[in-house]
Amino acid sequence: MPSPRATALRFVTCIALLALGTGGRVPSAAQQAPERGARGLKPEARSPEPAYDVILRHGTIFDGTGAPGFTGDVAIVGGHIAAIGDLSRRHARLEIDVTGLYVAPGFLNIHSHATADAVPTAVNMLTQGVTTEILNPDGGGPTDITKQLAAFSRHGLAENIGAYVGFNSVWAEVMGPDDHRASPDDITRMRQIVTDNLERGAWGVSAGLDYKPGYYATTDEVVEVVSAARRWRTDFPNHDRLTPESGFSSLLGMRETIAIGERAGLVPVITHMKVQGHEQGDAPQIIRSMDEATARGHYTAADQYPYLAGETSLGALLVPGWAQAGGRDAMLKRFQDPAQHARIVTDIESAMQARFGGPQGVYLPQEQRELTDVMQEMKLGAGETVIRLLQEKNRPAILRFGIESDVVRIMKNPVTAIACDCGATLETHIHPRFYGTFPRVLGHYVRETHALTWPDAIRKMTGLPASTIGLVDRGFLAPGMAADVTVFDPTTVIDHSTYADPTRPSDGIVDVFVNGEVALRDGKPTGARGGVVLTRTEHMPSRPMATKGARVLRAQGTVAALDATPAAMAAAPRVSLDVRQAAGARRAGGTFRFHDPASGTDIRMIGWGLLQGTGRWGTVTGIARVMPGGREESVTLIVDRADPRQPGTPTFSLQTSAGYHVEGAVAGH
Repeated sequence: MPSPRATALRFVTCIALLALGTGGRVPSAAQQAPERGARGLKPEARSPEPAYDVILRHGTIFDGTGAPGFTGDVAIVGGHIAAIGDLSRRHARLEIDVTGLYVAPGFLNIHSHATADAVPTAVNMLTQGVTTEILNPDGGGPTDITKQLAAFSRHGLAENIGAYVGFNSVWAEVMGPDDHRASPDDITRMRQIVTDNLERGAWGVSAGLDYKPGYYATTDEVVEVVSAARRWRTDFPNHDRLTPESGFSSLLGMRETIAIGERAGLVPVITHMKVQGHEQGDAPQIIRSMDEATARGHYTAADQYPYLAGETSLGALLVPGWAQAGGRDAMLKRFQDPAQHARIVTDIESAMQARFGGPQGVYLPQEQRELTDVMQEMKLGAGETVIRLLQEKNRPAILRFGIESDVVRIMKNPVTAIACDCGATLETHIHPRFYGTFPRVLGHYVRETHALTWPDAIRKMTGLPASTIGLVDRGFLAPGMAADVTVFDPTTVIDHSTYADPTRPSDGIVDVFVNGEVALRDGKPTGARGGVVLTRTEHMPSRPMATKGARVLRAQGTVAALDATPAAMAAAPRVSLDVRQAAGARRAGGTFRFHDPASGTDIRMIGWGLLQGTGRWGTVTGIARVMPGGREESVTLIVDRADPRQPGTPTFSLQTSAGYHVEGAVAGH
């Protein structure tokens, strides 16, 4: 076999301004019907053979890269973005006038607690502009994501979903609920579960080291388990562990997250990043720690929701770890032991004071009461009241932890994505973030307080989280990208949900498209179920955004397995790719030709989208003409010279919107 030819990779942002032709998907009934409202144009007045499924006309377009918005049109065909720019000479089955509105990529929630009964409608997420959710944060969820995702999608999806594999669930499956050390065999079993789920398409390894029994794992044990994901080049989002031994230091907990990611070879993500209790005001310290890790060559990221309180079960972060060992039944028995009971009361009150400012920091959403009111009614202290409530049943708690200045500092950090720590739900006694997160950022922190700019806030909801988890075809508006699109009114977008009334819908999210299907129209869900299950491959690394500097992506040769025979090589597809994007440019440009002798497939790019890249890896989208037939399809290309399984040998991957897929090593010829 010929020796592999080196493939040069360097790397920025782009929006194509080409008007391109038709795609292959039959539009939905909603798309076929002409739009006649105040914002609609009549397709009947134009050609009877529309080129596109949808055109959004005259909006201010923010592409997800952080670049300033510009006025233009967005065309959708077959579930993908077909063209962006001046499309006044083109037409579609559904045309919507979005003058005065902002057009953005669909928002991504990479910290989702969605439930299976809610994802077929996902009303609370669509009305926030969210089109994709990644399940199993905080180390939770099943240890077989294939079965989980099948169960979630059984009745259709109003949004896209993917999943992490949860460290806590893996630890619990092998180690049980007790506090004890892992044997070498235990570590091997846990590493295998992690690897199995990465092969099934998991988007990373999440953890919630503050939650039991994952809390019982030592830092070294966590590293041993999650480092199984090293060759997948993925991320490690962790709910940081606060311990009595550290004085309940959230700063030390976040530094542990960074250390685990560095040692395991994963991108550490400080999830729902916050500075708690007695350390309030110290956000700049942990941001410096993140910057220092990135400077050492270990990119570190975060996500955040815009509130000063979180929600979890009442006992999870208050009852000491030693008292929870063995599970709920064992904990309840300790409550009955006088000596242990007294110690538990003291430990609950110490944690409550250090983390949440005392009992005044605890609100019970199911009862809609402050803990202090319940204490007064029961005539008991804080620790005794918590024990009494937990003896009755497990229940959620709203826990106040922070100050506004820390929220703003964390939000302004360039690598902090917006994620709601919520998800599609049918519940009503919940945190207001389930209905308000994304509109709250846009309305309050952009329009009202100017803490963020419009392009940067949108970037933090789209391109940044997509890059953090490894997505390649979502998070940006560009030809070839999936048509997940959110249209909102910058003058009215705002949240209305409160702790007392958490299900009040937000205003200002106008239209939402999920894979080209109209999921929200004029602020109302349509019932469309255009969502899909998203899975990750080993050629989709977690990475920093790379959409500002000039970049180049090249590959030329034969695409085949490393061990291909001479005969197989002779019949293997051939690729010639030379594409670049200038600094500040809105689209890439160059040449791409692909020929598959076995099937007779010939592909040539006719309209470029966005070129992304980092190090020796790059990806680009666009619109290509596919022969035989001459149809136009969306195309995603990846060139990967950083695959640790085959160092020095570039891998080429091609995926078209019609399902044609080729992947293999590139051998020069």
